Amino acid sequence: MDATILLLLLQDGVVNGAIYALIALSLVLVFTVTRVILIPQGEFVAYGALTLAAFEAGTVPGTVPLLLGLGAAAFLADCLEARPVLDGRALLRIAARDLALPALVAAAAYGLAPLRAGLPVEILLTLAIVTPMGAYLHAVAFRPLAHASVLVLLIAAVGVHLALTGLGLVFFGAEGSRTPPLSDAAFPAGPLVLSGQSLWMVGLTLAIIVALWLFFARTLLGKALVATAVNRLGARLMGIAPALAGRLSFSVAAFIGALSGILIAPLTTVYYDTGFLIGLKGFVAAIIGGLASYPAAAAAAILVGLIESLASFHASAFKEVIVFMAIIPVLLWRSLRSAPIEDEE
Repeated sequence: MDATILLLLLQDGVVNGAIYALIALSLVLVFTVTRVILIPQGEFVAYGALTLAAFEAGTVPGTVPLLLGLGAAAFLADCLEARPVLDGRALLRIAARDLALPALVAAAAYGLAPLRAGLPVEILLTLAIVTPMGAYLHAVAFRPLAHASVLVLLIAAVGVHLALTGLGLVFFGAEGSRTPPLSDAAFPAGPLVLSGQSLWMVGLTLAIIVALWLFFARTLLGKALVATAVNRLGARLMGIAPALAGRLSFSVAAFIGALSGILIAPLTTVYYDTGFLIGLKGFVAAIIGGLASYPAAAAAAILVGLIESLASFHASAFKEVIVFMAIIPVLLWRSLRSAPIEDEE
């Protein structure tokens, strides 16, 4: 390996690590607020890529009827949850959030899809379709289990992942899709050539990291999420609804997942189950970062991307194994440093 090849591998690792950083950040966000390890985060990635590809082809994506179905299910779940205090005003508010919003998004999708309105409009439509799915999934699958153990929440997350993977096969089929790059520009940098798509990926990742920092540090909703993550009972006593915090964290995770799918769709062919492997690598980064620190998760994601890139050169047949094995020494080190916990009688 000469210096040029090493630089190319490092460049590829940083670009891939940027996507894994987005996934890791969303996993840390959801876990700290709701204690849910969001296994279906990868499905949001696949849905974002395949939805944009459907718009590029001039067809209505299968995520539109899925959004309507999830909204209707969330409406029923919200009505049952608010049953003791449900009045006309509350019913209208729930209907506007769970029924009217998906209907408006679906109407826009059906009206604009045949027109091929352009990449910016199609990206906005894709984000508008996938982002509310996070809140609806929280209402249907996870909010009823809010007081369950982490193991039960993990089992529920695996079930949601399997369901979304099967629905992805139903709505998108087994064929993969790609989309045009966000930019065709190329910038020479010594022996390297920096593509516009790679710069978009790294730039948007940094922008989201800064936006999350500003959101948590400067906004009331962000501080409410931080309070819920630090002390759920204390936050509830201060008037912060755990359901609102969960719905917001799931929506942000779905938005980040959809944006990640939009960014990777020009680089690789995305299938209905592609997101699972990407989500697992983001999960590895989140675990290395401790599932608690956003900077540590982002730095670990870059490390995972570099390990994958270097492994693909030296042992391409085992690169996935090498990436997932990186989590073993971290877990062993943490288990040796942590004090044993006695089981409660």
